[in-house]
Amino acid sequence: MIESNFPSVDALNSGFAAKIADLLREGIAARGKASLIVSGGRTPQGMFAQLSEQDLDWSKVVISLADERWVDASDDASNEKMVRGHLLKNKAAAARFVGLKNAADSAEQGVAGCVSEIKQIPVPFDVVILGMGEDGHTASLFPCSAQIAQGLDLNYPQPYLAVQPTTAPHWRMSLSLAALLDSRKIFLHLTGEGKKVVLNQALAGTDEFEMPIRAVLQRADVELVWAP
Repeated sequence: MIESNFPSVDALNSGFAAKIADLLREGIAARGKASLIVSGGRTPQGMFAQLSEQDLDWSKVVISLADERWVDASDDASNEKMVRGHLLKNKAAAARFVGLKNAADSAEQGVAGCVSEIKQIPVPFDVVILGMGEDGHTASLFPCSAQIAQGLDLNYPQPYLAVQPTTAPHWRMSLSLAALLDSRKIFLHLTGEGKKVVLNQALAGTDEFEMPIRAVLQRADVELVWAP
């Protein structure tokens, strides 16, 4: 695992945003389009604001989510709402966004719609930015969910699955491990000493069901981006 450690969150936000922009420019130059898959939560919000100001041809960038809570896009719990408020503005407002919440009655029924929508996203993904929970989950691959075996199965036939966490509210839509690994560059974006402790626990073991982030760390060249 490559480590990029920054002295502060502000330094991380600016430095990481510049690095992502460089990778997107490279993707556009090489293939005409670039894809960016992001995580939700509070951690990336400051970095997203910096990224939204980066100078590149955003009209050739497609942005989507690693996972989404099955709530309306106007709900404060929605990752889409957070991304629209912090990333899809300024220069990045020209990017194309592919959301995971659709009109289906349930997350399980919504998988088909997501599978159809992924055709809009250039693959392999140019950049995937993952976070990690205190329990070692990443995207919405939760260690205690009934669907974790499917999510970590590299032969799972769909790029998305519906997940019902037992330790968090709301059904979720999540990219499967196989889909996440179909990426040119994967970042693990963490801040705070507490997350570093959890990461060290993940690195010390091999049980992927216990801490699903291990499945990514053990199967991909991941770059850690961290600040205290």
